[in-house]
Amino acid sequence: MEFALEASKEGIQPILGAQILLGKDEHQLVLLVQTEAGYKNLSAMMSTAYMTSEGADKPTISLERLAEHSEGLICLTGGVAGPLGQMLVARRSADAEACLLELKRIFPDRLYIELQRHGLQAEDDVEEHLVDLAYSHEIPLVATNDCYFPTEDFYEAHDALLCIAEGRYISEDDRRRVTRKHYFRPAKEMVELFSDLPEAVHNTLVIAQRCSYFLTTQKPILPPFKTDSGRKEIEELQAQSREGLEWRLENFVYSDGDDREAVAKPYRDRLEFELETIINMEFPGYFLIVSDFIRWAKDNDIPVGPGRGSGAGSVVAWALKITDLNPLQLNLLFERFLNPERVSMPDFDVDFCQDRRDEVIRYVQDRYGVDRVAQIITFGKLQARAVVRDVGRVLQMPYGQVDRISKMIPNNPANPVTLAEALEGDPELRAQRSDDQIDRLLTIALQLEGLYRHASTHAAGVVIADRPLHELVPLYRDPRSDMPVTQFNMKYVEPAGLVKFDFLGLKTLTVIQKAVELIAAKGEQIDILKIPMDDAGAYEMIASGMSTGVFQLESAGMRDTLRKMKPNRFEDIIALVALYRPGPMDNIPKYCSVKDGKEEADYLHPKLKPILEETYGIMVYQEQVMQAAQILSGYSLGSADLLRRAMGKKIKSEMDAQREAFVKGANETNNVSAQYAGEIFDTIEKFAGYGFNNSHAAAYALVAYQTAWLKANHPVEFMAALMTLDLGNTDKLAIFKQALDQMDIPLLLPDINHSFVDFAVEGRAIRYALAAIKGVGTQAMELLVRERTANGPFRSLDDFLKRIDSKALNKKGLENLIAGGALDTIHANRAQLFTAAETLAHYAQALAEERTSNQSSLFAMDASA
Repeated sequence: MEFALEASKEGIQPILGAQILLGKDEHQLVLLVQTEAGYKNLSAMMSTAYMTSEGADKPTISLERLAEHSEGLICLTGGVAGPLGQMLVARRSADAEACLLELKRIFPDRLYIELQRHGLQAEDDVEEHLVDLAYSHEIPLVATNDCYFPTEDFYEAHDALLCIAEGRYISEDDRRRVTRKHYFRPAKEMVELFSDLPEAVHNTLVIAQRCSYFLTTQKPILPPFKTDSGRKEIEELQAQSREGLEWRLENFVYSDGDDREAVAKPYRDRLEFELETIINMEFPGYFLIVSDFIRWAKDNDIPVGPGRGSGAGSVVAWALKITDLNPLQLNLLFERFLNPERVSMPDFDVDFCQDRRDEVIRYVQDRYGVDRVAQIITFGKLQARAVVRDVGRVLQMPYGQVDRISKMIPNNPANPVTLAEALEGDPELRAQRSDDQIDRLLTIALQLEGLYRHASTHAAGVVIADRPLHELVPLYRDPRSDMPVTQFNMKYVEPAGLVKFDFLGLKTLTVIQKAVELIAAKGEQIDILKIPMDDAGAYEMIASGMSTGVFQLESAGMRDTLRKMKPNRFEDIIALVALYRPGPMDNIPKYCSVKDGKEEADYLHPKLKPILEETYGIMVYQEQVMQAAQILSGYSLGSADLLRRAMGKKIKSEMDAQREAFVKGANETNNVSAQYAGEIFDTIEKFAGYGFNNSHAAAYALVAYQTAWLKANHPVEFMAALMTLDLGNTDKLAIFKQALDQMDIPLLLPDINHSFVDFAVEGRAIRYALAAIKGVGTQAMELLVRERTANGPFRSLDDFLKRIDSKALNKKGLENLIAGGALDTIHANRAQLFTAAETLAHYAQALAEERTSNQSSLFAMDASA
């Protein structure tokens, strides 16, 4: 898709195709797309080749499948690497002729015998035979050249790339190589090269003219949502939304003494407005699909985030339980998410428990069809530092030398620096090129930088189609998984007609659920959505900077900001999530100063005070930009969203038009002078450049507050949950231990008779997790706990060794248990046990073998001796 669109944009006819591996012998053929049917057939064949187990690493296509899907495809015989070439190299002329006739049957009038002249002896050996076959059976010839690099100057760089791919060194002889002639040869050179067979070159034009298919974009096609009620999608959306809103009003909005009708009216009005917009934009199915898999996750106790991105501004999403924030209470705008003046697919990003996210994807597969649901491919690139290291390795340069050069390249993941930019900006790095070896390294690295290094699966993206996926995009499969993956990346799946859903994994959700479960174990039930949002203890803890483990608020810089800002309301946390980024951070001192009453707020215009009062006169959110345009200049919220986007893009022509409309609107709506309106526009534009999505900030602030509330009110359970989710990260555990010390919460030593696999609560203390002891293994500790639960505590060392599974707990694991103090209660002398660990492990193994064989013990020893 990317190639087809870029080529078409430049006035070049894109010819799509694939070099395939045919059958068990893996002979090469080239298939070129002639028609739409050919594209679909090639997509189907390549998808099946990748998805079948035997095709995971080397996707092969059988001759039978090729025959079934040959319509609309032109076939080139693959040169010396093709079936004809390989059979002729092996002197199997009769087999080659039979194969040719079979291919001619499969591709009548669409088969070309391929000739190549890269300077290889094998090509010279078979060419005459291939020409004879072509003339004998009236099959046209075509001259081709395998292109692996753009010009001959790139030969060494491509050779290095082959070594990177195969883990070899350039100095090795017994490895795959290509010739210097495997570059993109110009037409003139090809004409000269095949001057004795001019028809072979002419046929390249014939083939190009025959390949008339253009891959074009299409609107995303939503799969139909099957309702259990038998209602149509629109009716189902209306019914579920209205019913869901009443549940939300009853459970989260009304208070004693409220005039219920007066309270409910704005919510019901907003719901009907949103429903009308969603229906008119033909998106009911999208909302129902997202709501369905989120409900399934919640029904199966899989933690789901309260919202993410602009979707949290939708009352319909709140009513459908897609999100858990009250949009009216937080003044979140639906138009930031969806509006008819900016027609684009709605996009709900959904956070799930990272450990169980795959279960939700499996549910979606079961619901819509395994062949209609896939994850999305992503490509790892050779970035500046990585390519220098890779090239240095294949050139066998000293590691220290390559490491030093690599570290001279700035490393900024948020704004990656290219190698060329690094060389231009750093005289010291440029000076390294005076060394011939380093110059060679950097020259090759510059030629390879930016190329794809490997394919993997995108962390979040999932597509759902209304038909078998291969009809819209070809599929790929990561050999480590059975989940299909699109061959098009995130940017191109939607132009191909697919609807994308983001399933993100968020560890904090699992921490919250684990903490709630630990609290429930002591008899207290908590609904995390119903916790008070004004808890003094939570805000006091946050304001003191004791925010270790609190989502979004735990970095050292953030803790320092918390101590300065002293948040005492939920809106402060939302603002902090939005402001704590490069650029907006410059406004934090002003925010704090106005909040503390040390400075006056500047609202730009009295009419803007209601929308800026919450953030002390600072325009923090994109939604405030939209509201300012609405209030001051009479924009609709939809057109105000276009203004916000224009300000973000900073395209001069757009900005000039928007400035004129804003100034004119301010004058007509509020009698604001052109000069003053222009000044306000300029100020808003500065804010808009880094304004944050309020809905997203509010959603993540809610998760932050939930973790803060749990830490303030149930610190032992929260910290135990937090440590369990990081039990393999010793650096994090050390930080959490410091936090426990600050809160005077004891961390008890691991103990085989008291510890569990995870960190556990013991009164006002936390018991260290057995699985957090390095080198013992979670599975082994699960078996140990299971044995203790079933048959009681371990009474002595001998009893322990008799009862443990010696296969699960080897000498190293036993030593680590001893060193961690887990055996102290059954044998206090750790040094003695450590010295005897190997003997003890052998003894445990002998006891296990005795149990298995039912024979008398060969060892008459007592472990307690």
